[in-house]
Amino acid sequence: MPQNYVPAFLFIAVVGILIPLTLVVVRVIRTQSPNKIKLMPYECGIDPFASARGRYTVRFYIIAILFVVFDVETIFLFPWAVKFKALGLYGLIEMLVFLGILIVGYIWIWKKGALEWV
Repeated sequence: MPQNYVPAFLFIAVVGILIPLTLVVVRVIRTQSPNKIKLMPYECGIDPFASARGRYTVRFYIIAILFVVFDVETIFLFPWAVKFKALGLYGLIEMLVFLGILIVGYIWIWKKGALEWV
């Protein structure tokens, strides 16, 4: 049984040696000449005109979180679609309940006004 883990331990050992070795080699090879122009942020070819530490409204974060939540929820549709015939009627009813809860949640956040930008 332990001989089955030898490849995994070898891989961990190689990675444990290779990562620090790569970092040391890059540190030795790279040039060390920082100046004000090199340290300046690059924004699509335009000189930055304001601080990069701008503030966003809370609404932006709420919409981002809602997008992630609904995006992750819809990912559950793909495995269900692949195994649709194997799950049968029970799988169909279960998915309809899941989609019903998802749609009710979507309508609820829409009514609360969480999806409006302004």
